[in-house]
Amino acid sequence: MKTLIINGSPRVNGDTASLLDIIRKNIAGECRVLNAYGSNISPCVDCRYCWEKEGCAIQDEMQEIYDYIQECDNILIASPIYFSELTGRVLDVGSRLQTYFCAEYFRGEKPILKPKKGAVLLVGGGDGHMEKAYETACVLLHHMNCHDIHEIVFSHNTNVTPAIEDEQALAGVQRIIDFFTIERQHVHENL
Repeated sequence: MKTLIINGSPRVNGDTASLLDIIRKNIAGECRVLNAYGSNISPCVDCRYCWEKEGCAIQDEMQEIYDYIQECDNILIASPIYFSELTGRVLDVGSRLQTYFCAEYFRGEKPILKPKKGAVLLVGGGDGHMEKAYETACVLLHHMNCHDIHEIVFSHNTNVTPAIEDEQALAGVQRIIDFFTIERQHVHENL
């Protein structure tokens, strides 16, 4: 089993990272973490290369991520919430999924054959509005062929309680691990 984690936090030891550490240490199989703030991935420039051709004209680290998306089983988007939305760097990475949209809607192709499970982990303080960030994350997951998406997991009081001490968030992290791991094992056992 392979899992791709898109980490949208700029803080390497922050609240998002503390919850992702638990997932990485406890999930079965291979786990690749894309740290959006530390990656060499440019946003889409709307060059329209992918309107007619497979892939993307921008040659950067995203080429490796495209390959991993094709073969992985699970995708987790984890992000702090900035102004009720995913961080800008997650949106930069997400904009590069335009190639999948264009493959389907302009070229009539199915760009990712292997279905995946998806999940969203959101972290932050603020005003409690996570709906837009969750909806955006689900759109990105759908473009990566994740249609079996776990319910939202969040820690949304980090200005008062660190995420690592948020019992609700910790329980949600365990549910994501189970969703990605245990349920898939049962499917393989029944084959």
